[in-house]
Amino acid sequence: MRADRLISLLMLLQTHGRLTAEELAERLECSPRTIYRDLDALSASGVPVYAERGPQGGCMLMESYRTNLTGLKEDEVRALFMFTVPGLLADLGADKAGESALLKLTASLPAPFQQDAQRIQERLYLDPAAWFQQEEPTPFLSLVQTAVFTDRRLRIRYRRADGQWVKRLVDPLGLVAKAGIWYLVGITNFPHPQTYRVSRIQEAELSEGHGRRPPQFQLADYWQQWCAQFEARRERYAVTVRVAPEAIAHMLRFFGEGLYTLLEQPGVTDDHGVATLSLPFDSDQAACEALMGLGTAVEILSPPELREQIRVTAVQLAAFYAEKRGMEIRRLGD
Repeated sequence: MRADRLISLLMLLQTHGRLTAEELAERLECSPRTIYRDLDALSASGVPVYAERGPQGGCMLMESYRTNLTGLKEDEVRALFMFTVPGLLADLGADKAGESALLKLTASLPAPFQQDAQRIQERLYLDPAAWFQQEEPTPFLSLVQTAVFTDRRLRIRYRRADGQWVKRLVDPLGLVAKAGIWYLVGITNFPHPQTYRVSRIQEAELSEGHGRRPPQFQLADYWQQWCAQFEARRERYAVTVRVAPEAIAHMLRFFGEGLYTLLEQPGVTDDHGVATLSLPFDSDQAACEALMGLGTAVEILSPPELREQIRVTAVQLAAFYAEKRGMEIRRLGD
């Protein structure tokens, strides 16, 4: 609709100051000729907009002009108020500023949109934390945030996933929060980005130098690619199990609601409710830890070496606690 395009055109000029007709046409998905017609329409309605020719020219508003018109449509207002995550804003020290910004935005909206915004806040809350996950201490998150926003290099002492300690000089590119866990994306070997878990940073300080940023780097694109590669690299250790009906609810803690998708496949569950499933794990150790917690409600069918590993572990545990129990009985007898 032309009215929406005129509002968008006005907001673009107010935000960016000066844009060429070609740039405006690309953003608004129309022709430069249409842009010039829209500029004439805005000017005729009293908006002080004009165009200058030449290499430094472009379309612009008079410097002193500002409109109170937000240009927001109903679904855009809903979107703005949907995606506010209080926990993550608090991590970044921006919770109070976020509340203040939303209040100002609400006050600037027409009355019907203010009601929409309030309705969203009353009916939608986003909690980024995963279930059964301890909160990770991130004492250097504020310093990392400063480095990211000011393009300052960061010296860190970092504990890798294998437990080794390393020192790195990082050119920060961005911060990512995934399931309540913060990650720093940065470069130690230009131009190849790497990912660091912020909770593993044990020491950090800003360097005097400014970091370099690869041309055309997009944080969202990098993160999606990195996640796909990370999941592809993970080892897959397949285990076939026979599961009693009473163990299904307990298994949800480890495998999530997706377990029901497996159970609904043809031939998985017999007439007595016993299911035979193939489950993926990162390693035999991870499989052992998860399945031992389910006791005799789950029987491992394959691989046979995992059955043996669990048998040996169970014998060792039984012997350990039998010895402890014997010591307690002897101590009470004394």
